[in-house]
Formats: sequence, C-alpha cells, structure tokens
Amino acid sequence: MKKLLLSLAIGWGLLLAGNAAFGQAAAAAASAPVAAASAVAEAVAPAAAAPTPAPNKGDVAWMIVATAFVTMMSVPGLALFYGGLVRSKNMLSVLMQVFVTFSMIVVLWCLYGYSLAFTEGNPYIGGFDRLFMKGMFDPMKGEFATSATFSKGVVIPELLFMAFQATFAAITCCLIVGAFAERIKFSAMLLFMALWFTFSYAPIAHMVWFWMGPDAYASKELADGLNAKAGLIWQWGALDFAGGTVVHINAAVAGLVGAFVIGKRTGYGREPMAPHSLTLTMVGASLLWVGWFGFNAGSALEANGTAVLAFMNTFSATAAAVLAWCLGEALMRGKASMLGAASGAVAGLVAITPACGNVGLMGAMVIGFVAGFACLWGVNGLKKMLGADDSLDVFGVHGVGGIVGALLTGVFNSQALGGPGLVSDWVSATVSSMPVADQVWIQLKAVLLTVVWSGVVSLVAYKIADMVIGLRVSEEDEREGLDISSHGETAYGR
Repeated sequence: MKKLLLSLAIGWGLLLAGNAAFGQAAAAAASAPVAAASAVAEAVAPAAAAPTPAPNKGDVAWMIVATAFVTMMSVPGLALFYGGLVRSKNMLSVLMQVFVTFSMIVVLWCLYGYSLAFTEGNPYIGGFDRLFMKGMFDPMKGEFATSATFSKGVVIPELLFMAFQATFAAITCCLIVGAFAERIKFSAMLLFMALWFTFSYAPIAHMVWFWMGPDAYASKELADGLNAKAGLIWQWGALDFAGGTVVHINAAVAGLVGAFVIGKRTGYGREPMAPHSLTLTMVGASLLWVGWFGFNAGSALEANGTAVLAFMNTFSATAAAVLAWCLGEALMRGKASMLGAASGAVAGLVAITPACGNVGLMGAMVIGFVAGFACLWGVNGLKKMLGADDSLDVFGVHGVGGIVGALLTGVFNSQALGGPGLVSDWVSATVSSMPVADQVWIQLKAVLLTVVWSGVVSLVAYKIADMVIGLRVSEEDEREGLDISSHGETAYGR
C-alpha cells in the first residue's frame, strides 16, 4: 500500500510538472508572433511617420544676415550712389524717393505682394493664400510655417523667406528712381511704384521663381503636374539665380519708359548736370558691392557650397567689370575715372546676378569683363541712339548688364565650360547640362517676355499717375531743385 501511495504521489507530481512546462511553452509560442509583430511595428513606425524637416540654425542665421545685407544695399547703398550722381539741389529728393519707396514696397509686400508672387495660382500670378501673411505664424502654438529651399528635406522659416524676398521687391522699385531723377513729383512717383509693383514685379517674380519645391517631387508620376503649377518662365527652364530678369531688366525697362514719358530735364544737353559728389557715389557703390553678397549668395537659401560659389562669382565678376570699364575709358578718353570705376562695379554686380550660382569660376570672370565693356557702351553709344534722358543710366547699366548676364548664364552654365549644370530631374535630383544653344534660346525668351511685360505695365502705370496727379513738377520747381520745392529742406547749408 505504501508503495502504491508513493507511486501515485510521484505520478501526480510528474503530471503537474508536465502541465506547467507545457503551459510555459505554449505561452512562449503564443507570444512569439506578438513580439515579432511589435518588432516590425517598431521598425516601420519611423518610416511611416518621418519627422517633419526643421530649419537648421546655420541656414536661419545666414539668411537673416543676407536679408540685412540686401536692406543695406538700398538704404543707404543705392540712396547714396544715386544721391552723389545728381546735382546738390536734388540730393535729398533722391534719398527721400529711395527711402520711402523701399518702405512702401515692404509694407505692400507683407500685405499682398508676397502672396501674389509666391503662392500657387496660375503660370502668370499667384493667389491669396498668404494675404496679410496669413498662416505664417501661429501665435497660440508658437509655430512657424516653413518654406522649401533647393535641397530635399531642407527648410527655412517661411517668414524669413518672405522678408528676404521683400528686400528684392523693394530695391527693384528703388532702381527705377534713377531714370527720372530731378523732375518727378514725389506723390506721382509713389503712385506709379505701387501700380508697377503690383502688376509687373509680382507677376514676373511669380513667373520666374515660383515652383512647388524639391520635396513635392516624390515620384516621376507627379512631376508633370507639379511642373504645370510653376511659374511660366520656370516651366521654360530659364535660369535666374538672383534676379537678372526679375530685378534688373524689369526695373530698367520701367525706367526707360519713364524717361520717355516724363521727358528730358530742363536744360538737358545745354546746361552742366555733372554729379555733385563722386565721393558719396563711391561710398554707395562700395555698400552695394558688400550688400550684394547677401543678394546673390543669400539666394541659395542655405549656408552651403552653392552659396559659396555665388559669393565668389560675385566677388570676382565685379572686380573684372571694374577693370574692363576703366580699360574702356582709358582707350576712349585717355584716362579712367572714379565714376567709371564705380559704374563698372555696378555693371559687374548686375550681370553676375542671374549667373552667380549657375556658372563656374572662370565663366563668372568672363561675364564681368564683358559686362564692363557692354555697359560702358550702354551709357554712351546706346543712350545717344535712344535719345532718352535716363538721368542716372538705369537702362544702360541695369538693362544692358541684366541682358548680358541672362544670356551668358545660358552659355557658362554648361558643365563642359566649367559650370555646375542644372537639375534636369527633381525626383532623383539628377544634374546635367542643356545644349548651350538651347539654353541661350530659353534665356532669350525670358528676357523678351520681361521686356514686353514691364514695358506695357510701365506705360499704363505712368499714364494713370499722370492723369490722377501729374507726373512732372513745374519748370520753376525743377530749377529751384526738388529738395526745396518738394520737401522744404536742403542737403547742405547755404
């Protein structure tokens, strides 16, 4: 009996032990798929919910500096450059026109200009998604909308991009001032600027620079649809890194039309109208050169190699243009002048603007050298041919220089000529080169469209300002000088 009881006890113990072992094994087996699924989920989760790109502090810092640099180009840079070129009795009037025009355009840009230029609309003009800066900053959450750059996954605050582009819009309008300096009514000038900015600058900026950004090009199936949403000139494939068409040709045509519509200054061709202070002009040109690094290198929108290329090209092309202008003057007149050197610097800066991030190092120097000679002809031979009193040679420098730079961008962008090429496929970010003749033709189409668009808008805007206010001051006020007659003050004590 004892043996039987002992056997039963041993058997029961073995059974309990076996059940426990089986249960543990079953539990382990049952949990294996769950663990595997969890592991898969953990691996897939990051890919499914990729983190939203955040602005890099280095890019943000660089773009803030670049924006400040472009502001310095206008006030005081352009203001002093123009101010030194006019007669002393009109010094303050030119400073005032540049200063107030800059301020007005910044306000209009914030209210509606940015939205018209840089939101989706049609190939010619944007929409109203960013009217009054709507959606750029959430004060409740403290969050900022971001804007694409030219690299996938790289963004900057959209508010910063808007500020940077505001300086472009403002200085473009300020450039026009030089064409009709010393004879326009201040109020009429402001009305013209508001009209021209709305109907010429914003559409041209949209046509040349608006696109959907690199991150939108996620697959080849999307590419055609995304391209169709871009601005017309962008769709053509025209290259304008920092504003050869948008800024310089656009403004130069408006200035030339104004010179014809408003007419020549009283005594033009009969009385001396020499610059009253080449010292101030030289200071202004120097500030323009320094500020232009923000203008051109900042247009890379990132602190990267392309910004460095644009910086160096701006540096060398400008220096080459100064030498070319001085050489041309020496050949023509037997001596080089300070006015010529300053004008050569601006000519080089203008010409390299569309090319700065789009050409190689030697190409940039060629562009600068050619622009120096071309713009020297523009302010002498071409000006006489046109017969317009373009007071401060806006078309001769910005028009001729902008056209030269835009066309030569199409030449020296080619990798065979040392250029960086262009992105031919934004899905894979493939870089290649267009045949030179094909790219030059695209560049020429962009130039011609800009000339015609700006010319028509300018003519209409001047006529409206003339009908509403009257464009020109009286002959008596013009002879007295606009400092006194328009603003009641003088630049220098008498």
